[in-house]
Amino acid sequence: MACGAFVLGEVALRLYWLAGGRWGYTACDRTALVDPAGGCGADRVVTLPFWAGWGAVGVGVALAIIVGCAVPFRGRVVAAASWAASALLLVVAFPLHLLFEVPAALTGRPSDWRDLGARVALVAGGVLFAGLANASGPRRGPAPASYQPVPRWARHWAYAAVALPVVGWAVPHGLWVLGVPFGISEQKLDEIQLDLSTETGLAITLVPPLAGLLVLGLVQRWGQQFPRWVPGLGGRRVPRLLAVIPAGVVALALVTYGVLSVAVFADQLRTGDLPWSEVWEGWATSATLLVFLGWGVSLGVTATGYALATRPRHPADVRLPSEPATSLPGSVRPRLERS
Repeated sequence: MACGAFVLGEVALRLYWLAGGRWGYTACDRTALVDPAGGCGADRVVTLPFWAGWGAVGVGVALAIIVGCAVPFRGRVVAAASWAASALLLVVAFPLHLLFEVPAALTGRPSDWRDLGARVALVAGGVLFAGLANASGPRRGPAPASYQPVPRWARHWAYAAVALPVVGWAVPHGLWVLGVPFGISEQKLDEIQLDLSTETGLAITLVPPLAGLLVLGLVQRWGQQFPRWVPGLGGRRVPRLLAVIPAGVVALALVTYGVLSVAVFADQLRTGDLPWSEVWEGWATSATLLVFLGWGVSLGVTATGYALATRPRHPADVRLPSEPATSLPGSVRPRLERS
């Protein structure tokens, strides 16, 4: 029902835009915002881009078919299609942008709230389709009731996922906010400080590492069972998808951004648009691309370890208590066993 409402809303909005309406539409380029409050002249846009109009309507129709098949045709095929739909929506939403832009917007930086709202809606749709995939897949037994330790390799990757945003992001950005040209030129530092207020710089610097601390929940007891001090939930089991889906979403966004950024970076070096002298001069910003990629991979591996440790048990895997081999008296049983 929720997936159907999401698809219906998105298709209706696109049809409204195709009919000439522009409520909620934005023509802004997030890398160069001009008049973000007015959608960068959205009202003056005559022809919609294909993927904002008819392309999105076509995707919506495909999603509606998946939703329609989920109830009568439960099984692996429908579950796989739902997972693919979830991944598509999450990749298009690019939630990593929200991780940095929302804190900056809340501290006063001019932001395109239409774009941010659309991304939040797509993230919600991706989460809904992930839930649909989980519900429409093969039936499984109950999840383990007690705490299940994650593999040791998952713990190592979790520590890496916590350390990378601190060392690779918070440290250099914190130094830039303080006016230290760590790994960048003085000119670039001046541009950063003119573009960002102190509040915005602190928000962008602190939010990623603080969010990264949540990764520890994937390898600790409090990631599977709510702590005793949580009102109303203390001691209860944490819903598995409540941990797996957000971690998977962020990991997918980080890896996607890292791969695309490294590809663009390599292409600029190949074509000569980016000289090696600039790379060496601003090595800290170039290294950030690898930080995102490594952060995403480590988070994804950690989430995989959590998912394996907490996976529901298939009914066939649950062993029933063994019944007595025989009801004969104990004096007779040894003779039968020897024979």
